[in-house]
Amino acid sequence: MSLKEVVDMDYHPLSEKLVNILQVKTQNNNPLFFRVIVSYYLALVASQMRANIKGWAGRGTIPINVYALALSPSGTGKGHAVGLIEDEVINTFRSVFFEHTFPVSAEQHCQEMAAKRAARNGTDIDTELIKLGKDFQSLGSLLFTFDSASTPAIKQMRQKVLMANAGSINLQIDEIGANFTQSIEALTSYLELYDKGKIKDKLIKSNSDNTRFEAIEGSTPANMMMFGTASKLLDGDRTEGMFIEMLEMGYARRCLFSFTEKITKADPLTLDDLYDDLFNDTQDDCLEEISEQFGLLADLSLMNLSLEIKKSSIMYLLEYKLNCEKRAKEFTDSQSIQRSEMQHRYFKVLKLAGAYAFVDSATEISITELEYAIKLVEDSGEAFAELMKPQRPYEKLARYLANSPEEITLPDLDQDLPYFKGSIGQKDYLIQMATAWGYKNGIVIKKLYSDGVLFLHADAVIETDLDEMIISYSDNDIAKGFKPHRVKFDKLPNLFKQDKFHWVNHHLKDEYRNEVNAIKGFNLLVLDVDGGVSLSTAMMLLKDYKAIYYTTKRHQVTDDNGSASDRFRIVLPMNYSLPMSAEDYKKFYNNIIQEMPFPVDTATDQRSRKWLTNSNTKVHITDGLLFDVLPFIPETVKNEDREKRQLEQGDLDNLERWVINNTGDGNRNNMLLRFCMILMDAGLSYDRIRERTIALNDKLPDKLGELEMAQSIFHTLAQRMVKAGKDV
Repeated sequence: MSLKEVVDMDYHPLSEKLVNILQVKTQNNNPLFFRVIVSYYLALVASQMRANIKGWAGRGTIPINVYALALSPSGTGKGHAVGLIEDEVINTFRSVFFEHTFPVSAEQHCQEMAAKRAARNGTDIDTELIKLGKDFQSLGSLLFTFDSASTPAIKQMRQKVLMANAGSINLQIDEIGANFTQSIEALTSYLELYDKGKIKDKLIKSNSDNTRFEAIEGSTPANMMMFGTASKLLDGDRTEGMFIEMLEMGYARRCLFSFTEKITKADPLTLDDLYDDLFNDTQDDCLEEISEQFGLLADLSLMNLSLEIKKSSIMYLLEYKLNCEKRAKEFTDSQSIQRSEMQHRYFKVLKLAGAYAFVDSATEISITELEYAIKLVEDSGEAFAELMKPQRPYEKLARYLANSPEEITLPDLDQDLPYFKGSIGQKDYLIQMATAWGYKNGIVIKKLYSDGVLFLHADAVIETDLDEMIISYSDNDIAKGFKPHRVKFDKLPNLFKQDKFHWVNHHLKDEYRNEVNAIKGFNLLVLDVDGGVSLSTAMMLLKDYKAIYYTTKRHQVTDDNGSASDRFRIVLPMNYSLPMSAEDYKKFYNNIIQEMPFPVDTATDQRSRKWLTNSNTKVHITDGLLFDVLPFIPETVKNEDREKRQLEQGDLDNLERWVINNTGDGNRNNMLLRFCMILMDAGLSYDRIRERTIALNDKLPDKLGELEMAQSIFHTLAQRMVKAGKDV
């Protein structure tokens, strides 16, 4: 049987039943988090009973155990899920194991050891048994799980379970980020315990106060679960550095991973639905049934059960191993941790498949169990890949600001962020880097000053979906009945061709149009051009942008002076949807007007501004880029840079400034030619156009040569002026 595609594999049915219940109980939509936690507890049950795997590559037997790292934000139900599993799923197993299985196994094994020692030492069996009993009691009580440990304590617990020939040692660390530093000693010891449940003894001096126990050969399976928030572990400082070192030392190849940075709560429910989910008798009955099933696994007859892995399953797992090794070669030398994790996935699969087989009361590890395990281990690998994506301090700062509901001061950053340190210059540089990174990743960082104090705030903006343009419109009233809609951009011309529809580029509370009712969030920019530039010129200037141009009812209507002008609106989809207050919207809109290369009506800077459609309109549609709004958002570094540049270009008019600021490598000829065509459209003579174009070219940082301008730009200009019947 050849290796099946992972997408066609299934998850372990019993595990999925538990995962589904946990998701409902915690209202958390992230199944991988619960799958990893459940796998840890399944392995814990199997390892307490010393279930093992035999038949793999001449290794003798391999203990069944799982190491897991599950990271998610606060509020995702970590503690609730762990408590539910321990109190309602493995509770019966734990009771039977502690009250019956472990003490009986310990008694039987101590009798066997006493007989062997008596024969070896020529002593009485009862004497050896009494001595073993004292040693056993001196080791303290067996802990089902523990949250911290020293290496000597781990070895002492090992001695306890070795004497009993039952049980495992299970480290379970909550809030791993906060507790990582003090857990280093235990984590280092657990590196040795993973593969075969063995750890080397340290030679200590034996005396009356510190007696060295007689070594007992054997394997003691060890399980580990670490869970907590990613931000505490990946703090950009010492904790993250030590964590990466541990991954490199071997935890990458040993752990199953779940990693998420955002809460994925279920959609809001009605009160009745929430009650049914949280107090569901069917689910509670299911948990009770699973608990009873696990209780049966604590039967003494299952102690030290060896699960066989036969040739067909071995060949299947070997094929998976080769597949992983092939993928591992794609990693670079700097990705040694990722390569190691990929190369050793097969061993995680083997151990996890053993846990599945044990809880399913199987006698061997079949291909089916291997596929269940491969499915989860591959999901774990994807989570690990996300975990290993480097987050620089400036990225973390940007995310921190975006997730903060309030404005943040520099002292707040000093206190909360360990990586925000150094001189004032270094901190300013970090803020600048965070701003630049946020600019490309949908996070807008704003700087505000109040009484000389700097406040930082960030908004995570959403990329515009052209199928979700935000508008409201009314077909019969200028104030009421503005129904909210999200429409496809290419359907908007149909609206503009309607007769006397009123529309706005925001949604409105109670469908009533006024500034107070405007709901934050818009993704359409509307420019109202009421003369001052021709429609053709405006389209030429903005030809790089996706836009809809539609004429108003006063387009080319003769005024009292006997002249007629082009009057139209330009509707530009923005690259981001922006949530803005009335004040910020006014500033934002006027920032854009200041940059436009032609006059725009300045009285349209309110969120509740309405526009009228008309059935006689002429609509023009152009394709291109979405309008970049980030340089115009108030109180941002990008806007400050834009304003500074505008001051430096004070000797230029808006058209010249527009051409220069939109000219870059590869488009200088096109932009200068476009400048010529606009001046021609405005009625300037050839000589005047040539004079102004040369002057503008001289202001470009990498200007064109006179010969190149003569042969390309001015040659084309002359041809077009002749064609238009104008003098050259």
